[in-house]
This record gives sequence, structure tokens and C-alpha cells, in this order.
Amino acid sequence: GCIIPDLPMYEYEEMYRPTFEKYGLSNIFLVTPQTSEERIRKIDGLSNAFIYLVSSAATTGGNLTVSESSTAYFKRIADMKLKNPFVIGFGISNHETFKAASQHASGAIIGSAFVKAIDENNLEESVKGFMGQFR
Repeated sequence: GCIIPDLPMYEYEEMYRPTFEKYGLSNIFLVTPQTSEERIRKIDGLSNAFIYLVSSAATTGGNLTVSESSTAYFKRIADMKLKNPFVIGFGISNHETFKAASQHASGAIIGSAFVKAIDENNLEESVKGFMGQFR
């Protein structure tokens, strides 16, 4: 699948969806705590993979903090009984944050922390060591 965060939904529908479908690609849509239920349901209808739940209004690369408000947000999405699974991203950087996110979703996305790990001198060892903590 492809994550194109700044691609408006209507442009995806009108201009890109046929190409995605032709080549068997999935467009991964992002949902934030501020996304309306109507928009989430529309995203669910257009999706054929998973929905990327942005954990908070924070920027990528921080640490996930599961608070009352984030737990309520994750529960709100789960209670919608969407056809697609959802995974949580933003702030997933280690075993602890991965486990916390996975308690509320079908999985978690590790982005910035993985990029930092592959920036090390010994790529193979860095990736093995980094990924080993998530087993």
C-alpha cells in the first residue's frame, strides 16, 4: 500500500483510484483524533487494506502516551465496527509503545524510529537489533 498524507480524498476517488485498483495497490488513509465519524466511514468504504490511526496531534518521532483522551479516541474508532482493521502510528518507537498501541488496535506502525535505526553504520546489525525488541 501507499501512504500519501496530503492526497485529498476526492482526488484519490476521481483521479487515482482506478490506477491503484488496476495495479492492486492500496491507498492507506490517515485518521486523526479530530476526524469526524462521517469521514472515517467514508475512508473505511474507500479502503481495502487498513486505516492508519494517528495516535495524537503530536508530530511523528515522539513517544506514544496513552492517556484517557487517547484511550477514548481508540475506543471510539473500535466501537464504529469498521470493515477494515486499524493500526496506530506516531510515537511507536520501542517495545513498550508498540505493546501499548497494540492493546487498542490491530497493530502499530513504527516509522521514525525505524528510519533512525537504519541510519546506523552496520545496517544489518542495526535492523536486527531494533526489530528484535518487538518480538
